[in-house]
Amino acid sequence: MNTGDLPVIALTTGEPAGIGPELAVMLACCSPLSARVVAVGDPALLAERAAAIGHDIRLHVLAPNDTPPAPEAGVLPVWPVALRAPSVPGRLDTSNAAYVLETLNRAVEACRAGAAAAMVTAPLHKGVIIEAGHGDFRGHTEYLRDACGVDDVVMMLATDSALHARHADWPAGHALRVALATTHLPLRDVADAVTAPRLTRMLSILDAELRQRFGLPSPRILVCGLNPHAGEDGHLGHEERDIIEPALEALREQGLSLTGPLPADTLFTPRHLMEADAVLAMYHDQGLPVLKYAGFGRAANITLGLPLVRTSVDHGTALDLAGRGAADPGSLRTAVALAIQMVHGGASSPQ
Repeated sequence: MNTGDLPVIALTTGEPAGIGPELAVMLACCSPLSARVVAVGDPALLAERAAAIGHDIRLHVLAPNDTPPAPEAGVLPVWPVALRAPSVPGRLDTSNAAYVLETLNRAVEACRAGAAAAMVTAPLHKGVIIEAGHGDFRGHTEYLRDACGVDDVVMMLATDSALHARHADWPAGHALRVALATTHLPLRDVADAVTAPRLTRMLSILDAELRQRFGLPSPRILVCGLNPHAGEDGHLGHEERDIIEPALEALREQGLSLTGPLPADTLFTPRHLMEADAVLAMYHDQGLPVLKYAGFGRAANITLGLPLVRTSVDHGTALDLAGRGAADPGSLRTAVALAIQMVHGGASSPQ
């Protein structure tokens, strides 16, 4: 395959005091994936972290108009962004919040300009960004929504299609995908946020992206109820009867394949999941604990509804592991592989 045939993936290196920089180094030392992965971050930081964890790596710092090279084990191309202050592993510094946001902006710009086909994000630390004066910051998902100028996005986590290797009752090659109707909301605010217009928007985006990015011509989507037992016919909550069911019926009339609302405690079983391409959970901790139990470390976070492909790791900054070489790059490798798959519209590409 010619170098020009390989998509360019912009990899933001995340919170500099966390494990993001060393994950980028570890990824570069693995057998290359079928993409040209370019780190977006401070080259000196990457060199320091590589030395700290004992990885021999060569950094290839790129000028703005340079063509990223073909993937090569032990070589990490970098689009440079300068730290605002020296970074110590495990020690947060609000001075570097602007650095983290600049890496995101640079990656978005690369994707929008056609210099990159997708972006993959290492973990950032929400708290230190908020403490630095960005009080409205809620995370990658919402920041990228606003940076790209779109009204709605859907947060979805997906496994690497290898759950059968860890769970004997899971069919080979079948990925678990869980999308969220609401994302980073306090639990007491969730019920008010579950509205028919929101569900219509979220499910429309999910259906369209599963078709476009994952090559599924007629996606089968399971929808969780909000309440225990999916409301028990209104005896345990009215949202299913009054909001969720009518919204689903209207979307079915438009051709979407939707099943639900189903009780979440029985929906997340192999019998149901084997018949589905994705699940829409009503809130963050309804769906994600199940996915992370099944595939933690081999799953990725995906933002649907952007005018670009964006994936991320399924974990946080792990400040306690930073600089020790103890981090696991498995989720980052999954995130890059899923980004490549999405760039190709769901078709497999040689790894």
